Amino acid sequence: MPASSDTLNSSDNVQVDITIIGGGIAGLWLLHRLCKLGYNAILLESKALGSDQSVASQGMIHGGIKYSLSGLLTGASEAIADMPGYWRKCLQGEGEIDLRGCKLLSDHFYLWSSASTTSRLTTFFASKATRGRVDKVSGKQLPPLLQASEFSGSVYKLVDMVLDVPSLVRQLAEPLRSRIFQIDWQTAKFQGQPDTGHAIEIVSGAQTLRLNSAAIVLTAGQGNGALLKQLGASSPAMQTRPLQQVLVKHRHPHAFFGHCLGAETTPRVTISSHACDDGSQVWYLGGSLAEKGAGQSSNELILCAKRELSELLPWVDLSEAQWATLAVERAEPLQRNFARPDQAYADWAGNCQNVIAAWPTKLTLAPNLATQIVDLLAKKGIKPRYSSPLKLPLKTPKVAPPPWQTLFGDD
Repeated sequence: MPASSDTLNSSDNVQVDITIIGGGIAGLWLLHRLCKLGYNAILLESKALGSDQSVASQGMIHGGIKYSLSGLLTGASEAIADMPGYWRKCLQGEGEIDLRGCKLLSDHFYLWSSASTTSRLTTFFASKATRGRVDKVSGKQLPPLLQASEFSGSVYKLVDMVLDVPSLVRQLAEPLRSRIFQIDWQTAKFQGQPDTGHAIEIVSGAQTLRLNSAAIVLTAGQGNGALLKQLGASSPAMQTRPLQQVLVKHRHPHAFFGHCLGAETTPRVTISSHACDDGSQVWYLGGSLAEKGAGQSSNELILCAKRELSELLPWVDLSEAQWATLAVERAEPLQRNFARPDQAYADWAGNCQNVIAAWPTKLTLAPNLATQIVDLLAKKGIKPRYSSPLKLPLKTPKVAPPPWQTLFGDD
């Protein structure tokens, strides 16, 4: 019989319904969903909550427009069309998770063009692909950054919004801290066989615990690859799509959140703004700049970013700005020709009876991913069974700091 959580000995079997491995937004959201459904679920994180892909995100909750820049409704754009409204209900305390403590950086996002691409933008927003999902703005409605007399492009306001990811991680983690544990994979390992299911053996001081679960769910982003390899899983395969984002620290007063339309279907550059502890702010640059920058050195990419911003926003003086870059690996299930996945992914790992591999593929789709996983559990007949909360002799991981607080040494 599994031991009671209050009577753990030096070597014990302990039991929960579900073990989640990976403490980013996807894992934390899933933990909430499972606990609300009555599952005795726990989450294990090897680093800090939100580390790597979550805190490297720009925090955008997409409505799909940025994935429709070809003028067509793609699978990605349709899959997330309703997500801003879904998240807004949570931010108002009316959704499935109360996110009223999460900081909203911006309740909208802009898509703007330079003078050379204005006609393309006008044609795009005249198409049915965007009906009811954007508003054109001009004059005093323009964001302060684009109210300069030198600006001659077009601007549209999108339903997308931007969240402060560290505050989102804290908001998701705080109510469930007693179910979140730090794990060291130097002293922990999977045990079991494909036909009987896997458990996790955890060594903590003088204690050796065997953690048994009806299902183990991998939500560790890029870390899923190594975990699947340890398990000997035959599927799914994982792909990574590298980025190198640019961070520009400056003291201009206006926060800005926008995509600049270029000649490609990916935005030429995406800018989000994030406050620093010393009163300055950082522009975090994504889009095509970051995708192409994955193959450049940091210095080469910074030079490209300076040229881009000088061309797009020539009235903004960044001569005193500080510059840095951050390499990011976006992890996803393997796609034909390494294409961008349209939707969240979750499925039972091949050759592993009780392991689910999952990737949200986009921050926006974390709730969708949780729904897919709950459906997989239901179809396999895995129901809540163990009601006692589990007390493990493990620490609670901290929340990872965002890159704009770690890459500049004077914060």
